[in-house]
Amino acid sequence: MRVRSGTFAACCVAIEVLGVALFLRGFFPAPVRSSSGTEHPAGPPAPEPAAGASSNWTKLPPPLFSKVVIMLIDALRDDFVFGSKGVKFMPYTTYLVEKGASHSFVAEAKPPTVTMPRIKALMTGSLPGFVDVIRNLNSPSVREDNVLTQAKAAGKRILFYGDDTWVKLFPKHFVEYDGTTSFFVSDYTEVDDNVTRHLDTVLQRGDWDVLILHYLGLDHIGHVSGPGSPLVGRKLREMDGILMKTHAALLAQEKTTLLPSLLVLCGDHGMSETGGHGGSSTEEVNTALVLISSAFERKPGDVRCPAHVQQTDLAPTLAVGLGVPIPKHSVGRLLFPVVQGTALREQLRFLHLNTVQLSKLLQENVPSYEKEPGFEQFKMSERLHGSWIRLYLEENNSEVLFNLGIKVRRQYLDALRTLSLSLSKQVMQYDIYSMVVGTVMVLEVLTLLLLSVPQALGSKAELDMPLLSPVSSLLFYLLLLILLAAHVTVCTSAESSCYFCSLPWLAAGGVMALISALLSVVLAALTKPFVDSQHLRTNPGPSKSRWSDVELLTLLGTMGHAVSLGASSFVEEEHQTWYFLVNTLCLALCHEAYSTCFLGGDGEPPCCQHMERGCDNTPSVQGGNPGCDMLELGQAHRRPTSLDGPWGRDRWLVLASPWLTLACCRLLRVLNPTGVQGAHRPGLGHWLASPDHKAALSVLAALSLLGIFALVQSRCSRASKVAMGLGLLGVYCYRVATGSVLFPWQQDNKDISRGIVEARFVYVFVLGILFMGTKDLLKSQVTAAASKVRTRGLWEMHSGFILLAALLSRPHNLPVLVSCLAIQAVMAKFIWKPLRHDAAEVTVMHYWFGQAFFYFQGNSNNMATVDVSAGFVGLDTYVAIPAALLTLFATYMGPVLWASHLLNFLSSEASSGSALSRACFCYALVCSLPASAYIVLVTSLRYHLFIWSVFSPKLLYEGTHLLVTAAICVLFTAMDQTHTKL
Repeated sequence: MRVRSGTFAACCVAIEVLGVALFLRGFFPAPVRSSSGTEHPAGPPAPEPAAGASSNWTKLPPPLFSKVVIMLIDALRDDFVFGSKGVKFMPYTTYLVEKGASHSFVAEAKPPTVTMPRIKALMTGSLPGFVDVIRNLNSPSVREDNVLTQAKAAGKRILFYGDDTWVKLFPKHFVEYDGTTSFFVSDYTEVDDNVTRHLDTVLQRGDWDVLILHYLGLDHIGHVSGPGSPLVGRKLREMDGILMKTHAALLAQEKTTLLPSLLVLCGDHGMSETGGHGGSSTEEVNTALVLISSAFERKPGDVRCPAHVQQTDLAPTLAVGLGVPIPKHSVGRLLFPVVQGTALREQLRFLHLNTVQLSKLLQENVPSYEKEPGFEQFKMSERLHGSWIRLYLEENNSEVLFNLGIKVRRQYLDALRTLSLSLSKQVMQYDIYSMVVGTVMVLEVLTLLLLSVPQALGSKAELDMPLLSPVSSLLFYLLLLILLAAHVTVCTSAESSCYFCSLPWLAAGGVMALISALLSVVLAALTKPFVDSQHLRTNPGPSKSRWSDVELLTLLGTMGHAVSLGASSFVEEEHQTWYFLVNTLCLALCHEAYSTCFLGGDGEPPCCQHMERGCDNTPSVQGGNPGCDMLELGQAHRRPTSLDGPWGRDRWLVLASPWLTLACCRLLRVLNPTGVQGAHRPGLGHWLASPDHKAALSVLAALSLLGIFALVQSRCSRASKVAMGLGLLGVYCYRVATGSVLFPWQQDNKDISRGIVEARFVYVFVLGILFMGTKDLLKSQVTAAASKVRTRGLWEMHSGFILLAALLSRPHNLPVLVSCLAIQAVMAKFIWKPLRHDAAEVTVMHYWFGQAFFYFQGNSNNMATVDVSAGFVGLDTYVAIPAALLTLFATYMGPVLWASHLLNFLSSEASSGSALSRACFCYALVCSLPASAYIVLVTSLRYHLFIWSVFSPKLLYEGTHLLVTAAICVLFTAMDQTHTKL
């Protein structure tokens, strides 16, 4: 069976996406859990240990606080409270921290630093899986044991106002709630006002025990404007006033209650210097945690510096404060200063309950738990505690009793620290079987692509797939039986849970059949050269005598990049790899242009003559215009000769083009410093985005939009030109409405709005341009001038993507978009056409430039650089699918626009329809190589120190990039099919 190489590549990438998804499911498993789930009621608490006597304390200690208020401010990093901003904008909070009845901590949030897993960590005390960064957009209900479930079971009445993520996580826990969406990041006023409006009424009522307030405005300001925005100070001042009001109301109610109340001020995660979060930088993981209560007595001159604790430590602390059992899955340890004011026996009782809970979790998840240092410390502490209880019950109030109690307390604290650390290391278990199955699928696809290169990049761009031969069928059934038997063996003997084993047999069998089919095709492809060896000796095919410098560079550069991903520093600073490769490519193109212009001498026609005359649409293979066969890979690789004679001006333009591209790329690096080393350096983008330079940003944005129109309009129809011009005007109006830029007659930004009307105005023109492009593509199937209409339709589709990119880009990033279009125009006119690069070379160059522009946008391999605000442009409420698609396009607009330009370039320049098919295959191959290599490297480095902070985010990026590549290959295949029908 013969298939076109483009169709084959698209199918391979689709299978690879399935394999990567299965690998991700095994690599990012659910955390280990206690054997008794939340459906089982909590058993009786561990009795107080006693040596030779019976303790009379077998129940849970009574609650320490009558009411608990949790005020969670999203993205409240530690320096917003304990730094200069806290002193300036939060004076009341600063007073409580420095002189009031409070305990202050810097709580470390483990990656991923996004809201949903952080809320789970705060309430369950467990470490959520890293894949929760994806589930953050659609939060499922919490099934683990947690503080709210225990409080509800104890009869506590819980109220909630704020981020509706809580309502999704705990759907039946609140007797009263009002949720607000957390994903509409343009709103930082109403989203908090909807929380505060309930306070006056609720604080006067006494019919509740726990009140949770989740404020989102600070996080939204960070996403839109960054931590340096003046809006941050205003929001912190607003939060300080709310804290003061809440604290005053609680103090007033304590006059009528027997127990004090507790006010908790905390953040779920921090905020990076660019305003995002999700990664592992210090600014993202360090959050403020302040516990305020009249029970925390403070002597004059008592200076308390914020101690560093884990975010998971809040769960057992809240459980003790409310008098409920500590969550079974918690790996946190009690914040001892909270109970330090109680009697010594109560302190030891609280510490004992916490160590018993951690030791049980250790026994259920670590087979050799008895050899763990923490468990040994726990047993020693329990024995000493029993001796202390015996002395205490004998009413021995001597100094010996006190000193022994202090020793027991110190031993418990050491045991808690060691147990918590051990559980934090053991909390993840890899699903090795699912990882192996996914890796096998990915490697099979890569092997098949590599073995198919000679046929796929040949003159016909077709592959002979031996799927229906008797030998292949027999091999397929034999492999399927072996794999099914292995699957049954693994799933029946596995001691731990496995996702692939939990799949229905039909789904698992389908995956095994797919693996068997791929393996049989790979084996057939490996044996084919030996079978056809006689034919190859008698009929040798065309071969290239030598590789050009550019071809060697693209091959070695692509392979070198894949190998470099095995080092954490290269992953963190991957942008430097792509900048180096693109710069080297420009130098290689300059050398090639110089050689062509001055050193050529093989009698070929001058390349500028070819460039000026252009290519007609007559097939060159059948004797048409031989100069237009530049994209045929089945022909001998030909280069033009000197550019002397009447084409001297064009010769210098060809020579200058690589240097112009090199200079443009160097300037773009200054705009958005990225990576671990450069993220904290102030770049030109930070300078432009600051409120003091809004006029300069306005001028730059206006010039950039004019440049976009000038570069795009030349190949558009008249209607598309009008739509593009009005759309770009709407983009500027949208940024004016959101306060990012100014009109010339506007002196301030008092009339800031969400810009919903302006953004939707632009969306209308985006859809109109895409519709006109689609109409031309359909029209090309029936019209006589099919090639011209098809080329115009593809360019209009490309123009629609450009307009959408301009709308979603931040104003300071519009020069990146202009540079992208300018480099595409220069390279197409003065490099790829005159120097007659073939489809494979052009495809790899487009891929490289697409990757470089991914980082020029300010992206990195850190989740914090994802601009989620782009997903809500023009939306007045959260809609999952449009928000996800817009965010995906905004993040990968660089690779998408370069792939779209590649489609246009090959469709307009190639005289043979096989160029698109070869380009699709080549694009799939260069994307599959680093993805496959990275999966193997991550598997081997799964116990690396930086596996969660560095390698895991990159793995998610690779999976998403592969999904984008699959969509690009499908588009290429569809266009290739329509082209062959013309």
